[in-house]
Amino acid sequence: MTAPSQIIEVAIPLYLEKTFHYLVPERLQKEALTGRRALVPFGNRKLTGYILGSAIGSEISNLKEIVEILDRESLWTAGELEFYRWVAAYYQHPLGEVVRTALPAGINIQTRKGTSGEQESLIGGKSARREQFYLPGPVTVLPRQPGSKALEILAVIREIGDISAADLRKRFGACTPQLKRLTELGLCMAEEREVYRDPFKDHIVKRDEPRRLHTHQKGALDAISESLDRQQFTPFLLYGVTGSGKTEVYLQAISHALELGKNALILVPEIALTPQLTGRFKARFGGGIAILHSGLSDGERYDEWRRIRRGLARIVIGARSAIFAPLENIGIIIVDEEHEASFKQSDGLRYNARDLALVRGQMEQAAVVLGSATPSVTSVHAADQGRLKLLELPERVENRPMPLVELVGMKGRKETISSLLSASLTETFDQGRQAIVFLNRRGYATFLVCAECGKPLTCPNCSVTLTYHRQRGQSLCHYCDYAVPAPGTCPSCGGTTLSELGTGTEKMEHDLKELLPAARVLRMDSDTTSGKGSHERILSRMNDGSADILIGTQMIAKGHDFPEVTLVGVVNAEASLGMPDFRAAERTFQLLSQVIGRAGRGETPGRVVVQALDTEHYAIKSAAEHDAAGFYRQELEFRQEAGYPPFTFLAAYAISGLSEQTVSEQADKTAGLLAQLKAKLKIRVEILGPAPSPIYRLRNRFRRQILLKGVNRSDLHRLIATWRQQTLVVSTVRISVDIDPVDLM
Repeated sequence: MTAPSQIIEVAIPLYLEKTFHYLVPERLQKEALTGRRALVPFGNRKLTGYILGSAIGSEISNLKEIVEILDRESLWTAGELEFYRWVAAYYQHPLGEVVRTALPAGINIQTRKGTSGEQESLIGGKSARREQFYLPGPVTVLPRQPGSKALEILAVIREIGDISAADLRKRFGACTPQLKRLTELGLCMAEEREVYRDPFKDHIVKRDEPRRLHTHQKGALDAISESLDRQQFTPFLLYGVTGSGKTEVYLQAISHALELGKNALILVPEIALTPQLTGRFKARFGGGIAILHSGLSDGERYDEWRRIRRGLARIVIGARSAIFAPLENIGIIIVDEEHEASFKQSDGLRYNARDLALVRGQMEQAAVVLGSATPSVTSVHAADQGRLKLLELPERVENRPMPLVELVGMKGRKETISSLLSASLTETFDQGRQAIVFLNRRGYATFLVCAECGKPLTCPNCSVTLTYHRQRGQSLCHYCDYAVPAPGTCPSCGGTTLSELGTGTEKMEHDLKELLPAARVLRMDSDTTSGKGSHERILSRMNDGSADILIGTQMIAKGHDFPEVTLVGVVNAEASLGMPDFRAAERTFQLLSQVIGRAGRGETPGRVVVQALDTEHYAIKSAAEHDAAGFYRQELEFRQEAGYPPFTFLAAYAISGLSEQTVSEQADKTAGLLAQLKAKLKIRVEILGPAPSPIYRLRNRFRRQILLKGVNRSDLHRLIATWRQQTLVVSTVRISVDIDPVDLM
């Protein structure tokens, strides 16, 4: 008697709105379980599919059979699948793509047909294995005529008892014949074992003890601990000035969660913050910590993911993708520097990890702590409305003063470094202290301009100027990586006299080395941190005192704790105010407040010199005067008048293609259809555009955008969902929809 046909629902990791049903052959029915991957036929290919569960009551006719089951254990739990479904629904993104985002990179199988027939490729997703040698028991017989090398190897195995082939080769060089002979004679045994690639293997930290909390820290910890005891979802905003001890509150709250048998998830905005924070956590908790971020190799990331899945890590620290970590029994989720835009994914599944932390926390009934010295305007408003429980740390630890800030107006001045900043840097160096110089633009010069025709060098693929990098000898596009030799000739008129305009971090490094030839100057930007471990090497030199001045872009502005930094210089403070984005003032205030906060975190008071063309702008003035309340009040008034978040909700359509006319036509059709659907659905949504994107041409694609503003989320989502069902897009045009956009460029 044949077994009844089993039908399963499968999500495919392609940009497809629906899931698919497949038959399970009898030989695979015991293995085809929810949470496993299956190799399935799809068109003329075979792809990895994700088994979502049984498809009860589905039609059997015309269904294809799955080919193979790829896993022996489930890769996700029922609770995690519920989370994936929520993400897919909210961001209106295919479920298969969401699951693929959640799983470690490179574990999917697909087959392609080539000239030599069908070829299967498996990329990544393999555990590391090593050959291990050990003694089978008491050894009484030695080889009659050994070579001396084999005896030495055997002596080492006897002494250590268990050693890898790699370690033996480090000691003895090539020794495969000797190892083979020893195993043949039964003098040692060999077996292959699975090992974890350890990102911490070169990290040695001293054990750390909990520190005494000041009054406000203790109040914050008590509130979080009470929520943990109740095991009830509570969202907190931990609003503490720079240097107020937020990390210590995190550490002690996590310790309380671990005592209750719960696990902890910590999100940080950038890789640069991970080494320092991970060091603090390892010093406090020892083992049981996993890290997840893009700086790991695929193998390391896969191993960390497996350690978490198998319950071998109770604390997970990572960048935005760590929100999908397979961590069970979560008691607390912490989002450090919650205001950071880098928590938002800019392509593919455009999720915001900060927002998803609140969703996952609610599903897990966990405490969620959003921490920042400069919270987002949206979070401040949510706290005012009672949707977030506000915990304030208004003072620095040990009552250390906030740094003294001096503003320098640069209008009409040609020099890059003002006399005040120059003198301050010299004084700080002479005192044996450290300094940070912040300039949010990398490269040597902002761009090169032709002295004969007056035109700047621009990228042929993007609507931006090329940035001059002197060390590389190139002018480079920071968007598409197009590069030409520099200084070169003018492409417009052939002129050979090209002048440098503007200053980047590379030129600042050059100028400071001229100002202070004896100073040890480091630069931290995208050019100096491309190699693995580069962030950590630079930060460790600041920590151990082997550098005097650190120059950098926004990656040096937040989260770092350098006790010997007593001076911070800010060059071109208003750079981000010129961005065509309603959040420009907020970002400027946050960035300045964060970088100002790097000064005076040790025993010596800090000093800051801020150079700006317009020192009276409320974002710059509020940051310099440490007047956060004044800034948020003024910014919220502006947002309410203009109808921007947190008083409305946004969605952005990005329409791009290689043909300018086709893109324009498709943008007009999209806006027209949205207007028709809005009228039909009778909903309150404002449609702005279509209009050229601020960067109109990017990587050779013309770009237009449409912005939707709604007073409630449901209207916005209804309109987009209805549009998806009715739209027809020209194949040469891409349309992406970004729910709750952060970057409108």
